[in-house]
Amino acid sequence: MNDYHHPVVSTAQGAVRGLRRHGVDAFLGIPYAAPPRGAGRFAPPEPHAPWDEVRDATAPGPTAPQSERRLGDVDMSPYFGPGWSRGTDYLTVNVWTPATNDDGGRPAPVMVFVHGGGFVAGSTRSALYDGSAFARDGVVLVSLNYRLGIAGFLDLPGAPANRGLLDVVAALRWVRENIAAFGGDPGNVTLFGQSAGATLVGGVLAEPRAAGLVHRAIVQSGSGRGAFTPEQAARVTAAAAAALGVAPRADAFADLSDDRLVEAASHLAGIDLRTATHHDPLIGLSPFSLVLDAQPAASVLAGAGADVDLLVGTNSEEGNLYLVPVGRYATSTLDDVRAVAASAHPDPARLIETYRAARPGASFGELRSAVMGDALFGAGSRALADAHAACSASTTTTHRYEFAWRSQALGGELGATHAVELPFVFDLAHLPRLRGPQALLGPDAPPADLAARTHAAWVRFARTGDPGWAPYDVTRRTTMRIGAEWTRVDDPHGAELGAWG
Repeated sequence: MNDYHHPVVSTAQGAVRGLRRHGVDAFLGIPYAAPPRGAGRFAPPEPHAPWDEVRDATAPGPTAPQSERRLGDVDMSPYFGPGWSRGTDYLTVNVWTPATNDDGGRPAPVMVFVHGGGFVAGSTRSALYDGSAFARDGVVLVSLNYRLGIAGFLDLPGAPANRGLLDVVAALRWVRENIAAFGGDPGNVTLFGQSAGATLVGGVLAEPRAAGLVHRAIVQSGSGRGAFTPEQAARVTAAAAAALGVAPRADAFADLSDDRLVEAASHLAGIDLRTATHHDPLIGLSPFSLVLDAQPAASVLAGAGADVDLLVGTNSEEGNLYLVPVGRYATSTLDDVRAVAASAHPDPARLIETYRAARPGASFGELRSAVMGDALFGAGSRALADAHAACSASTTTTHRYEFAWRSQALGGELGATHAVELPFVFDLAHLPRLRGPQALLGPDAPPADLAARTHAAWVRFARTGDPGWAPYDVTRRTTMRIGAEWTRVDDPHGAELGAWG
């Protein structure tokens, strides 16, 4: 039955019943791949079995196994979501689409979002990822779950690498096959993600099996240099196997419960991944990432993703999220600055000197945060933008942004930190859960038009490949600085990021 309040759409696997509210149809928890059980957790994603009855898609489904995630004094629950909502059928998508009508119409652009969470947390159930505003503005928004932690990213002999990335590719294939039934255009798909999700977007650009599935991409606070080498990944695998008391092989891990895998993953942080030739691209913050022989930025420089429009950016004070909420910003010392520089760069003394010259009068906390932010996101984002701008096709574009609006949370110290742009991208800055002295957006109201304007730029990019400002090139590096005012700048933080090579 397809009634006004519960629209029904037929997919290749079977029909699904959604929920219509305020001109938006939402379909939640639609499987795009089979449940990853037992040995299947360490195998490529497989097609989901078809169903005969109309499947209910009006309530959120289970999430990938994960441990509880907190970040000190700031409330990040809207970002991480409810944590582990148990159930094996979690390789699913949520779809928000403009309410269907009888006379059809032109297919809508499609945006597919990949959540962040350090490769170990997050889900489509996070409050920040409600796609209603995109659907309201004529876009079909798809969000997806993928395997996390050991199941998704531990590099195991006998298992394909980067299984979480393979899940994203499988979801994109589902989109190509099914999205027209929801009113979307499979020939205009924008893949976008934030943090770990943004690094996965870069991985998709470099993945030959994803060719043709994506037409535009947005990388929000990710890194084109965020992948581990096989040597680094092997250290994590050895530590995980030792913690679990099993051999470092996929067949030995297959019999372990999800609970044991999640528990083991929560104790793997802090492994020294520095090698003779490579630093740790995540500077110890997560033991999981993509595992690649070549970084995504290098693959893009060699021509991967040349036919995909790219928008890439970071926030002005990314590193604050890892220092301010846990009381480490104001107490930072010169030794702390030296330690983070040594973990991130082969010449830490030169790096610190460069940052000091560019930021005269900066506190140790500011320097520490700046080095962290660029190590994790800034340097790798510019490398990805430079590579794409140098090698993209004549018909595709590269654009860059810097999100600079400062949250006054935690006494005004949180600032333009990691993840603060998300409520504006999704046009959800009005949510009460995001406001308050310990909430992501702080106690003060942001500029009245900032969410609408930011969201509109993302929608415009998905429609046309142009977010509304000049393209980026490797000579001027034109970047839109987004805040209370929108200002076009050339090569922001050029000297600092140039120190990363």
